[in-house]
Amino acid sequence: MMSYQTYIFDLDGTLLDSLTDLANGCNHALRCNGMAERSIEEVRMFVGNGVKKLMERAVPGGSDNPLFAKTYQDFREYYLVHSLDHTCPYAGIEGMLCDLTAAGKQIAVVSNKFYAATQALVAHFFGDKIRVAIGERENIRKKPAPDTVNEALKQLGAARETAVYIGDSDVDIQTACNSGMPCISVLWGFRSKQFLLDHGATTFIESPSALLDI
Repeated sequence: MMSYQTYIFDLDGTLLDSLTDLANGCNHALRCNGMAERSIEEVRMFVGNGVKKLMERAVPGGSDNPLFAKTYQDFREYYLVHSLDHTCPYAGIEGMLCDLTAAGKQIAVVSNKFYAATQALVAHFFGDKIRVAIGERENIRKKPAPDTVNEALKQLGAARETAVYIGDSDVDIQTACNSGMPCISVLWGFRSKQFLLDHGATTFIESPSALLDI
């Protein structure tokens, strides 16, 4: 069916399985500063609101910890070098993007990951399939604010009325709502179906190819 003209995707947990690299970066920074490491399942629940919030949740005492700024910087420096160690697209993502591109659809990524990493990962894995990739920047509010979605629509020259948002978390559901567009929640990402239902999700897909039937 592919009834939409523009598809705006979250990145981590939606297009890319990046959890191991995020956890490794988090634990590297914690180790460097004498703090206890976090389990992969803890990190799974910490992600979704940007890497600063990830580290606020991982560091004891959060941003009030005297070592927070250094720990956060240690994460950023490590992750920019190691963001591709284990990260890869989920099965079926590349085929789905090829089908959308072949059908003349417009595609963008909006992420709460910092801008440089968002751009690098999207370019590395998806090349010219995704023309617009927007990450966290100082002059633009991060999700769930609609700013990054609005910027993506502007760069694409796309109409909001024929756009859909695809993500894996409660933040994505809120982002779609704040952006005035429908949300499709994926079931292969960082959150369970029950978690998504509890946070207002209404439309689900179990595989990337299922997006083509909506």
